[in-house]
Amino acid sequence: MSIHRLELHVHSVLSPCTSLEMIPPFIIEKALKTGIDIIALTDHNSGANVQAMLEAAEGTGITILPGIELETAEEIHVLCLFDTLVQLQAFGQIVDSNLPDYKNNEDFFGCQLVVDKTGNFLRKEERLLHTASRLSIFQAQKIVHELNGLFIPAHVEREENGMLPRLGGVPPELNLSIVEISSYESVSSVRNLWSDLKNLHIIKNGDAHDLDGMVGSTKLEIEDISVANLERAILEQT
Repeated sequence: MSIHRLELHVHSVLSPCTSLEMIPPFIIEKALKTGIDIIALTDHNSGANVQAMLEAAEGTGITILPGIELETAEEIHVLCLFDTLVQLQAFGQIVDSNLPDYKNNEDFFGCQLVVDKTGNFLRKEERLLHTASRLSIFQAQKIVHELNGLFIPAHVEREENGMLPRLGGVPPELNLSIVEISSYESVSSVRNLWSDLKNLHIIKNGDAHDLDGMVGSTKLEIEDISVANLERAILEQT
């Protein structure tokens, strides 16, 4: 068994609210400097920069988990993590078909850039990504599980896009085991505020929109890195 330091909520320049420093080589460099060896790239409603991240990480010892931070119809953010690019692309097609056709306003939201492994510009995503999809949280969970992915509601304590304030608690129908809270929050204080979290496993991530946000506050003992083993490690160690 090896101890791994994780950051499972990282955005690239594809997310419109993200710093322009969030390109694959800089993300990898930051991870190497801070000892983070597992990264999930989780841009808003798209996985278009995951291929570039996978290529940038080759030979570095850093594992990239393909992911998307989905915004559900209820305006809740959820981390959807997968083992392979093929799984992510299948999920991405479903997400894409359920996004409203709103044009991105760069002056208000910022640019949405697709890049290569060196960070060179390839194209702009013209459709707004930072918006609610038509998938309910229940539909999204079912799809992710059917694709053998890991479904983790993100920063659940936040007023903006957090599941707890949005829904007033944890829907029992989701049968959740794991949720994420923000890296700056105390697990005990969030549990005290929200009794629904009493029996749930909680992880922290930086929700990194700039390099300083890559805090790697989660450490887990994992033998072979996969989303199934990641889930097992969280359930056993948190």
